[in-house]
Amino acid sequence: MKRFTRGAAALSVALLLQACGSVPATQTPLAADVPVQWQTPTTPTTAQQVQAGWWRDFGDPVLDGLVERALVRNTDLRVAAARVAEARALSDVQRAAALPTLDLGVATNRSRSVSAATGKPYLSTVLQPQFQAAYELDLWGRIDALGQAADAQLQASASARDSAALGVAATVVSGYVNLRALDARRDVAQQTLTARESALELARSRQARGYSSALETQQSAAEYRATAAVVPQLDLAIRRQEHALRLLTGDAPAAVARGKPLTDLTIAAVPALGVPSELLRRRPDIASAESQLAAVDAQLAAARAQLLPSIHLSATLGSISSSALTGDPFKLWSLGGSVLAPLFEGGRLRAGVRAADARRDQALASYEKAVLTAFGEVEDQLAAIDELARQSVEVEAQRAALQETLRVASNRYREGYASHLDELDAQRNLFSAEQTALQLRADQLNARVALDRALGGGWEADRTGAQTAAARTD
Repeated sequence: MKRFTRGAAALSVALLLQACGSVPATQTPLAADVPVQWQTPTTPTTAQQVQAGWWRDFGDPVLDGLVERALVRNTDLRVAAARVAEARALSDVQRAAALPTLDLGVATNRSRSVSAATGKPYLSTVLQPQFQAAYELDLWGRIDALGQAADAQLQASASARDSAALGVAATVVSGYVNLRALDARRDVAQQTLTARESALELARSRQARGYSSALETQQSAAEYRATAAVVPQLDLAIRRQEHALRLLTGDAPAAVARGKPLTDLTIAAVPALGVPSELLRRRPDIASAESQLAAVDAQLAAARAQLLPSIHLSATLGSISSSALTGDPFKLWSLGGSVLAPLFEGGRLRAGVRAADARRDQALASYEKAVLTAFGEVEDQLAAIDELARQSVEVEAQRAALQETLRVASNRYREGYASHLDELDAQRNLFSAEQTALQLRADQLNARVALDRALGGGWEADRTGAQTAAARTD
């Protein structure tokens, strides 16, 4: 009994030392060069920050349905979700390493022997059940550090999944905007083709009556064919864009439903930006990089702890009984421990520490790059929204001027005061301006999409952390 008491006391002291040796939590790093305010000036607004479901601001229910379908069926998101499940399982595996192991074993043996007393053979059966327990004292925090690393990897996987979902939603919205832009450009091309067909018929009629030469007719025919060639180009681009959208929604290539035309899609006002430092908690890719850094920090601590001795405890409780013996089974037990210290590993353990330290430097640089990239993306889209708005004013004025130019040139040509080339040039310039205006509208919408994505799309670090913790208990 005294021996057992001394063993229990020793075990209690060891457990106390283990608690004192646990690895402290990793501190969140501070990224370099965090700006105090945004460089691009913005108009003061009462708008909210970007909210979840930001794509609904474009006001197209068909677009909403495409995004929601993609978030459920997209194959890349299914892969990301499976990676989260894998990381969760690996975290559970690593956390289990901090617990004692308990095994049950049963050994049996049946033999034929000769009795030394009687000289006669006899059969005997020996049965030996036993419980075995083993536990590694984590005095230096190695096992705890590996558990922290696994938890951080789980958080990184969850944030990466959310970042992928944000990317898929933004790509679907941009793809839909580009599709509606192609539709609008094709409509303009078809209208221009109809107008040039009428111009060609007029040129042929004038040539037949002797009012113009064959040169004007051939020029009109060339312009007609040039416009006709644009239509199949746009049709091909439309089909490819439809197929790309169907891939994003996890569907086979087919036509895509349309909602509002390009010009009716809403360009919402710039949302509230907050200060740049707030972006660190609103971007899932930054959160993922931060969690990766926490993981390699913990792995570095574990690598350093591996240089120190390890202590293992073991206990066995069992019994042995034989059919050749009478009486109760013999009780067997053992309690022991071992200390294993690395003496010579050929530099393997210290090289492992250096490798872990290098991985931490990589993760820190990747984290800082993610932060600086995020700031740059926001600034780029703010500048794009501002400059595209200025460009839109000029393009609309140009288009209005070209419409008037075409009207005057057509009237002068029909009245015989101008050459056919003047009308053809006016038609060509107006067609180009209308195509430019439609593409500019798409660029403005896409800049708004990119800004919502750059601002995190309504994602919040605290909310995702709670979701990940809840997922662990599922």
